[in-house]
Amino acid sequence: MKRIIATLALTTALIAPGLALARPVTLTVNLSQYGGQGAYLALYVTDPSGAYAGSLWMAGGKSKYYKHLSDWAKFTGGDVSQVDGITGASVGAGRNLELTMDLADALFDAGYTLHVDAAVEDMRDSPNEIAMPLTSEGAGQPVRGRRYIADLTYTF
Repeated sequence: MKRIIATLALTTALIAPGLALARPVTLTVNLSQYGGQGAYLALYVTDPSGAYAGSLWMAGGKSKYYKHLSDWAKFTGGDVSQVDGITGASVGAGRNLELTMDLADALFDAGYTLHVDAAVEDMRDSPNEIAMPLTSEGAGQPVRGRRYIADLTYTF
């Protein structure tokens, strides 16, 4: 029951914050100097069992590259209607993406994980570039990426 409530809270908190207990969270993604085109990024959440719970954001406007965000694409079937926010631009090497959104309080300290998939044109894809537990203690603590992302931080 708690998992169902948290999943509902995730989707509800992003669509209608007044209907769920949510807090503003700022996500800052800093890209490394990887020497290629802009990166496509998909930010999504999984529940404590590892099942897909919802998409938060996608950076990059050309849908032909979404399949290269392979873990996200496996969970969603590439359905962009599941993404609450899509920017029209990819994020360039050495740049950052800062997003502020309302996330359900039920996601924190309950075993949920924030994931980021990354893909860069003419370079290797990086599924699950970052996977970080959503915890109160993790706020403000940067987590390093594997290939294209220097680090990701969230703050309340």
